[in-house]
Amino acid sequence: MNILCIIPARYSSTRLPGKPLAEIAGKPMIQHVYERAVLAKRPGQVIVATEHELVYETVQNFGGQVMLTSADHLTGTDRLAEVAGRFPEVDLIINVQGDEPLIPPEIIDQLAGAFDGSHDLQMATLMTEMDESEYNTPSAVKVITDLQGYALYFSRSLIPFPRNDTGIPIYKHIGIYAYRRDFLLKYAKLSPAPLEVTESLEQLRALEHGYRIKVLKTDFKSIGVDTMEDLEKVNLLFKV
Repeated sequence: MNILCIIPARYSSTRLPGKPLAEIAGKPMIQHVYERAVLAKRPGQVIVATEHELVYETVQNFGGQVMLTSADHLTGTDRLAEVAGRFPEVDLIINVQGDEPLIPPEIIDQLAGAFDGSHDLQMATLMTEMDESEYNTPSAVKVITDLQGYALYFSRSLIPFPRNDTGIPIYKHIGIYAYRRDFLLKYAKLSPAPLEVTESLEQLRALEHGYRIKVLKTDFKSIGVDTMEDLEKVNLLFKV
């Protein structure tokens, strides 16, 4: 299977401007993400996709592969699809967020492995058990699945609501995705759906249009960098 890993890196972040270039332990964040991604065994190629010349030049300077994409994309999926459209020979696209400097390479390989022998699978993502402190935090997205491990719903609200204590854990969605290339190109063209707009969660578009998303369990506790506080936290971890 020909696998391409794409790292969208948007410079114009509202909460942390210039986020891909934020310094972590002496390197720009995008370099940490890239260097971890290239350690994964399954992808044949890793490419950073950005709309900004500074990010483009930074990736080139540390020897990474990078592609300059349109600045008009409204979502990361649109940016992903632009790059995927240039690689017709690729079977599978793995989307690693550019703000995940701690991502283990094994996670990328695990996600790719979900498609081995599963010819009908179009899209997959990850979840991990959520810390109770995040139960009522809207930015911590929750996910519930059916008995076969396919997503039933993603929400910023607490799901399932624990009216009865059945011991079911609360799962946090980790925003790393894998798509069959043909599905990604189709998915990017789907119109935004009501639940997606209401929750501001793009992955709901796939569910609302009738597609299934496989959700794999992992022990990886993601620390995405969205704010200056997150950046300080990650810098401290690199000092340990």
